[in-house]
Amino acid sequence: MTTHSSTTEVSKEPERSEDRKGIDEITILWISEGMSCDGDTVSLTAADQPSIEDLVLGLIPGLPKVNLVNKVLSPSLGGEDFLAPYRAAVRDELGPFILVIEGSIPNQNIIEGDGYWTSFGNDPETGEPQTLNWWIDQLAPKAWAVVAAGTCATFGGIHAMSGNPTGCMGLADYLGWDYTSQAGLPIVNVPGCPIQPENFMETLIWVLYHAAGSAPPPPLDHMLRPQWLFGKTVHEGCDRGSYYEQANFAADYNSPKCLVKTGCWGPVVNCNVPKRGWMAGIGGCPNVGGICIGCTMPGFPDAFMPFMDEPPGSTLSSLVIKPYGAVVRRLRGMTNELVNHEPRWRHNKRKLTSGYDPHWRA
Repeated sequence: MTTHSSTTEVSKEPERSEDRKGIDEITILWISEGMSCDGDTVSLTAADQPSIEDLVLGLIPGLPKVNLVNKVLSPSLGGEDFLAPYRAAVRDELGPFILVIEGSIPNQNIIEGDGYWTSFGNDPETGEPQTLNWWIDQLAPKAWAVVAAGTCATFGGIHAMSGNPTGCMGLADYLGWDYTSQAGLPIVNVPGCPIQPENFMETLIWVLYHAAGSAPPPPLDHMLRPQWLFGKTVHEGCDRGSYYEQANFAADYNSPKCLVKTGCWGPVVNCNVPKRGWMAGIGGCPNVGGICIGCTMPGFPDAFMPFMDEPPGSTLSSLVIKPYGAVVRRLRGMTNELVNHEPRWRHNKRKLTSGYDPHWRA
């Protein structure tokens, strides 16, 4: 994966919130016709801090009115009725909108002759399928903000792995890593296979508060991920992290100890799921005995295969930590034994042995 320079400061400086009027109403146009399983949309429905229902019902103070257009969450029967707001946006008749893309972006240029990888509706005049690429080309230049939902949309994901015939890529690879929206924002990447629901909702809420004029742009790292969510590793928030420090490694998946030797990539993967949990603070891969396979990372899946094998480098690091861990375990065991007893002055005898001095009573 090409290393990209930091994009925390975007090339087109966005207006300061105090210098502009906030947006009162905004539409979210969600397209999941990328190479996708719709898993990110399904995961989003599990969010509860806040929930997607809270957002669309206007229950979150200070946000613009939000009109969400998503094929899974829409009451529309589909067809042209469902596509109407998308077509209005293409004609510049919709007003401000946030474009959310779910799924990998295929390379339409490698198809010779007729054909397409994935489409979203048909051309009203010709009846021919309109490709995802066509919609992105039309909508991205007009979008107030662009958000990539899930690892497929952010970095290409499973569909972009080595040997794939589609030439799939992430949205920033397609639009360019220097892309900026109408609001002067770069693409906002929220990786995850699928997205952790609260991670996505928290990011979307920040973007909406920025639209309302009451928050600065969300801080992003060099891969355009929200810094506050992806600035730490799985290992740093893992319930099993202390076992690593003590060189206490699991030999199978039934153990509560550190899973590095069973294939966990947690020490080098940027993700907050072990600390945040998956739903309502519960779950998260290592928390429930699953290894981290790096699904939030730009190099996923190629850089992390074969899964369930000990990651390269972990053999050396675990070897180095073994003597240190053995000493630490022994010393902590001795201290634990010492403090696992009550002080001797706690007894039901006639003699006071606590060191209490009643001289002040005299």
